Amino acid sequence: MVAGALLTFGVGTGGTPAAAAVACPSGVESDFNGDGIRDTAVADPEATVDGVPKAGVVHVVYGGGKGTLTLSQAPDNVPGAPEAGDRYGYALAVYDADLDGCSDLAVGSPYEDIGTAADSGAVHVIYGSTSGLNGGTKAVKEFYQGTDKPLGGGAEADDWVGYAVAAGKTSAGQPYLLIGSPGESIGTIEDAGGFYYVSGTAQTVTFTHQDTEAGGVVAGAAEQDDRFGTTLAATPTHFAVGTPGEALGTVTFAGGVGLFTHTLTSGYPKPTGGLGQDQDAIGGSEEVGDQFGAALAMVPYRASGATSTTESLLAVGVPGEDLSTTVDAGAVQVFRLTASGAYSETMWIDQNTADVDQESEAGDFFGKRLAAVNTSPNATSTATTTRLAIGVPGEESSEEHMEKGGVQIVPLVGEPGASDQWIDPGYGVPGIPAPRQLAGLSLAATPSLLYVGMPYGPVEARAVHGFPWNVASGGAPTVTIKPGEGGIPADGVAFGATVR
Repeated sequence: MVAGALLTFGVGTGGTPAAAAVACPSGVESDFNGDGIRDTAVADPEATVDGVPKAGVVHVVYGGGKGTLTLSQAPDNVPGAPEAGDRYGYALAVYDADLDGCSDLAVGSPYEDIGTAADSGAVHVIYGSTSGLNGGTKAVKEFYQGTDKPLGGGAEADDWVGYAVAAGKTSAGQPYLLIGSPGESIGTIEDAGGFYYVSGTAQTVTFTHQDTEAGGVVAGAAEQDDRFGTTLAATPTHFAVGTPGEALGTVTFAGGVGLFTHTLTSGYPKPTGGLGQDQDAIGGSEEVGDQFGAALAMVPYRASGATSTTESLLAVGVPGEDLSTTVDAGAVQVFRLTASGAYSETMWIDQNTADVDQESEAGDFFGKRLAAVNTSPNATSTATTTRLAIGVPGEESSEEHMEKGGVQIVPLVGEPGASDQWIDPGYGVPGIPAPRQLAGLSLAATPSLLYVGMPYGPVEARAVHGFPWNVASGGAPTVTIKPGEGGIPADGVAFGATVR
């Protein structure tokens, strides 16, 4: 259980965590205060702030029992103000934006109003320091649209900037931030979507959509309701951009994925191709509402005999996939990407796959969320070191527990049923099974733990649980973060909807 006193900026009494180090050490992922211990960010994007419903908050739990921090737009040192429906914390990413050794937090608020442009969206980069997150001298960096603003262009209603974010460090050692804007109109094409690539410590910004030709030809073409940029996933070598609304011929919302490397041409990342079920080299067939690309997860991959890690494994969720007559059962497809971006499909996973636990049922939406890890990226990848968690929020054990949900954990190398595990409410996930808990709708990967958020269902069961990646089926979590315990306020609404 996480313990520590509540420390807040602008919410309750003020304070900062104890100084952790003289200077931030490098090499520890998600270390906001530089003490060499991993920290955790848990969002409640539906939380009420200063009486404003669904303004949203982010709770930071410092490792080693060094307290907690609550971030919102209420304090003076965070831009903006709490507004109804902002949903601050809807998306989160962690990286070292300024390369000072302390991790920084990117917070997406896709329903932020910019002037009179409702739900235009914004992203905050909140800097870590030896005094904790947002405790140093660096002001919060805000990314939003406007002719004289960091993202340029003009703020438009329903662009949803920050609906998805991903961040990290390239193989060349440069920080990057990806910001999805799936509601962006391209000319007169509504909801075509796009993404912003923020590169280096200078935070140079370029905008890419499916009609962009700078840096190369992007797969597909901008079309209404494509929603390019709805999902994002990245490794130091590659990244992928989901377009679950992509129409393939006359098949609407079949979905697709754009592939890129971090190689820049005039600031634009290099496109290397695209994925869709209309291609002969890809399993399945395009169907209305498949939503191929509605979830993405990506990890570094090293083949046997390779002396460096330049490849990636990409998992693509297809939650609307019909399996024969089983509607919306869902599936996941895994692809291997070479250093140049060439791809090959390595795995198809559904709940009818040999030796995989559970059975496919209508409305399971297997693959609605994904999280993946490579615990040893500098060694040959194996079934033990590369693991994939698959959210199945529509899973039900009986009519009494409809949409209870669950999480399937499988290897990314080898046969998926050879070492798969299953957890759900009452079977590994603490709490009593109940309807519409939607377990598997919130997943996050760390090198040591799979975090499963439980933001819905009975109030007493709402929490974030951390499981070892090789947990036995039905095994218990080793970490639990819960409202009202360990310094976390007890007034959560959708606590754990997003975790990093």
